Amino acid sequence: MGVEMREIRADYDDQSIVVYQAYSPQIAAPAVAAQRFVPPFKMERMTWIKPSFLWMMYRCGYARKEGQERVLAVRITREGFDWAVTNAVESNIKGKPAVRVQWDPERGLRHEALPYRSIQIGLTREAVQKYVHEWTVSITDVTDLAREVHAAVRAGDDDKARALLPVERPYAVSER
Repeated sequence: MGVEMREIRADYDDQSIVVYQAYSPQIAAPAVAAQRFVPPFKMERMTWIKPSFLWMMYRCGYARKEGQERVLAVRITREGFDWAVTNAVESNIKGKPAVRVQWDPERGLRHEALPYRSIQIGLTREAVQKYVHEWTVSITDVTDLAREVHAAVRAGDDDKARALLPVERPYAVSER
């Protein structure tokens, strides 16, 4: 069976789901140490979370883009993630919603566009507050993994690169 055009795929368990973000070391290091986003992270800015590891690699250039040198795997509650998706509006809708959603082409190992979409969720205002203070379970720096996958890709060893990727499977948002 094929992949649905708009299907959330993620690394998750019964209680939580992993989303990815990339930041400068100045933001990432304190967040990992505190296991919460703390200053200089700015609560008043929109923050985008992505459950697709490869989409994050595309966005941050395998942790090589300036200001995105550290990749974080943020484990959040499924309840929080589901709230965000349920309360999201498409990013092209005017207004100031707490949550925006975009479906962009999923990416492969070499950043090539795949024929299906990957979700990105933009959090603002109350959603950022919930994300930081209620939903976050843990924050893990996965920069070394990003670099290891990139090294395998550069060496032409796609099988090794794929074997390193987090297991992402279809995720159904709960109607709680």
